[in-house]
Amino acid sequence: MSAVAQAVQTPTIPWAAISPELVLFGAGILVLLLDTAGGNRRTSAAVAFVALLGVAGLVVATGEDVAAAVPVVIAAAAILQLALALALSRRPRLLGAVLAVLGFAGCMLAAAWQWWAATDGSLVATETLLSGTVAVDGVALFTRMTVCVAGIVTVLLGFSYLEDRRVHRGEYYPLLLLSATGMTLLASAADLLMVFIAVEILSLALYVMSGFAKRDLASQESAFKYFLLGAFSSAFLLYGIALVYGAAGTTNIAAAGRALAGFEVPAAFGIAAVGLLLVGLAFKVALVPFHMWTPDVYQGAPTPVTGFMAAATKAAAFAAFLRVFADGLAALQWTWVPAVGVLAAATMLAGAILAVVQDDLKRMLAYSSVAHAGYATMGLLALSQEGTAATMFYLLAYAVMSLGAFGVLGVLERRQRKAIAVADLRGLGQRAPLLAGMFALFLLSLAGIPGTAGFMGKLAVVRAAVDADHIALPVVLVLSSVVAAFFYIRVIVAMFMEDEPAELADVPVPASTGSAAGLSAAAAGVVVLGVVPPAVIDLAQRAATFAG
Repeated sequence: MSAVAQAVQTPTIPWAAISPELVLFGAGILVLLLDTAGGNRRTSAAVAFVALLGVAGLVVATGEDVAAAVPVVIAAAAILQLALALALSRRPRLLGAVLAVLGFAGCMLAAAWQWWAATDGSLVATETLLSGTVAVDGVALFTRMTVCVAGIVTVLLGFSYLEDRRVHRGEYYPLLLLSATGMTLLASAADLLMVFIAVEILSLALYVMSGFAKRDLASQESAFKYFLLGAFSSAFLLYGIALVYGAAGTTNIAAAGRALAGFEVPAAFGIAAVGLLLVGLAFKVALVPFHMWTPDVYQGAPTPVTGFMAAATKAAAFAAFLRVFADGLAALQWTWVPAVGVLAAATMLAGAILAVVQDDLKRMLAYSSVAHAGYATMGLLALSQEGTAATMFYLLAYAVMSLGAFGVLGVLERRQRKAIAVADLRGLGQRAPLLAGMFALFLLSLAGIPGTAGFMGKLAVVRAAVDADHIALPVVLVLSSVVAAFFYIRVIVAMFMEDEPAELADVPVPASTGSAAGLSAAAAGVVVLGVVPPAVIDLAQRAATFAG
């Protein structure tokens, strides 16, 4: 009997390593449970209360090496959700929004605890967690913070927008939380199979959210195109993972990189595997020519969803890009650095040039996001801790300024009940000076004007590229920025130097507490990251480490 007992080993799951994902997933399931309960919402909240208390008791009973505050936090979460459900039982959408914000805040707290524990030494950052599939390191933790910031701002900006468009359905917040779960998991994926699983988790939720306005043909088209091209890119990624496994005998990113660098397989086979991985991830970050889905999907999706995709998805996808290429395949840089350099240059130029000819502002910002993907890629090509830090800081800066820009468009769409063109912004500076001023701030930051987050982000990636002797790319960045400044300034001129159309003279600009809070938070982020960036840059530099 003792021999059998010794042979049977119970797997140990390091729950602390995936605690941010557990918080987001649990919040998503809770919101979904309360929404589907209908009139029995209070009863469902009581059931959730008992279940969470049971989890807290289980944590205490197992005696695992976790902080003593963990069961207390779980119990506090149980009490809080019950109190909110009792208070807001007749306002289910507001209840969902509040719980979603608390879910993102809880994920940030879990990531902050992981950061403290890793620094303190009680939580070891290695690639062996969950059999080498999940890494708890600086890149994962910094990206989790970026995704959660984007999620909170998205909830604030989206509440009134969804109400006005009459598409404010209960499944929106669970989908948002589940998508963020996939993003945070992607940021910490240390195995290629985990990368694929995380990509599918975030993508499936975003496919539905893109078509959330199901009576809008543009939204339906957006979801359909995103689904088809997303499946296409996933096929490339999966085929690349299969070739890596065939060549290296493992899907662990670090181990596969060492095997491929050792030339234990035919060179052509390894290069093909690297190429397919590059294509699959280039689709996710929208590098030219794999950007074709971006303008159509961004234009058709509900505007808060577009902002979330532009900010959070890009941050998570670049974290995976960094982990796979800048870390795992760094020894094979001769195979992919020239190709990625060409893609980055083409992305910066094509994104800026194509944005110039756009009249629809969502399409303009979509092509702008393509150009910004090229800027962020420069840090990846540096293959250094400074380059990794520059990319992460740039993605945080881009998240706040893009969310703010799309948030303003959401407010204007509520006012005019249609897609916003450049001509529709004429005279906005006189009608709503604060809103127009915020939009100008976001656009100037996207253009990279000194004193804004965008300028500091570009300066960081340029410095990393120059230190790595990539001199041509900073020149391309400057040329692209000059072109981009034209269409950003064109919008500002229309707002402040042209007269308002007569048909809009009596149309008020809608105001809501959520939109005001979201835009204010984004504007504050742009100013803080632009004026006093050293603290955040230092944080990014300390976070620019990979497990193992």
